[in-house]
Amino acid sequence: MMKEKDVAVVTGASSGIGEAIARALLDSGRMVITLQRRPPQIKHKSILYFESDLTDIEATRQLSAEIANRYPVKCLVNNASANRPGPLEAASIEDMEYVLAINLKASLLLIQAFTPAMRAAKYGRILSISSRAVLGKTDRVIYASAKAGVIGMARTLSLELARDGITFNVIAPGAVATALFNNGHPPGSEKRQRVIDSIPMRRVGEPADIANAAMFFLSPQSGYITGQTLFVCGGVSISGSGGA
Repeated sequence: MMKEKDVAVVTGASSGIGEAIARALLDSGRMVITLQRRPPQIKHKSILYFESDLTDIEATRQLSAEIANRYPVKCLVNNASANRPGPLEAASIEDMEYVLAINLKASLLLIQAFTPAMRAAKYGRILSISSRAVLGKTDRVIYASAKAGVIGMARTLSLELARDGITFNVIAPGAVATALFNNGHPPGSEKRQRVIDSIPMRRVGEPADIANAAMFFLSPQSGYITGQTLFVCGGVSISGSGGA
């Protein structure tokens, strides 16, 4: 019998951080619904995948309503992201619209779809993934702006939702050894070593490092923590370096 707190939605769970969070949630006994373009690599009896293009606002609105009607979602992880790196001169409104659609617009639609049931249950956990880049990083004007919006959304909505027992927190990762990072910073390369040298802990993070922090925020026992942003970055956020 599915309990009221057992269903979690995770966006962007086909690999990397999202996959690690989905695995951790499954290990905790929850049913996990994943939304992304590609099927998850996870094989588990309690995972359910919906193919989704989160830049398609109307399709995302319809899918989130369908899921909300069928499942008692009490946990939402907005992990799906997009980046359009480049200097100021190369930044375009089209790229900004694309990045904002995934990082902010889709997140808002999902929150609007799932919070009514959370409010009725007087319980909910919402977590969004931002980035250390919000503290400043060259060639990331679009990405950092969107990820700063993630934090602003959480700080605002945490106040609106707190009375109903719903928490809304943010994790801001530094450099993490996802497939995307590894492709751009191959193991053993000088580029990767420069990043490692900029991190006080002298290592790149692993997806499990982010998943461990996520499970803290998503725990039923973490009901007195909301509106917070946790930098999981090996110390880069306080070192003044720009290694993430």
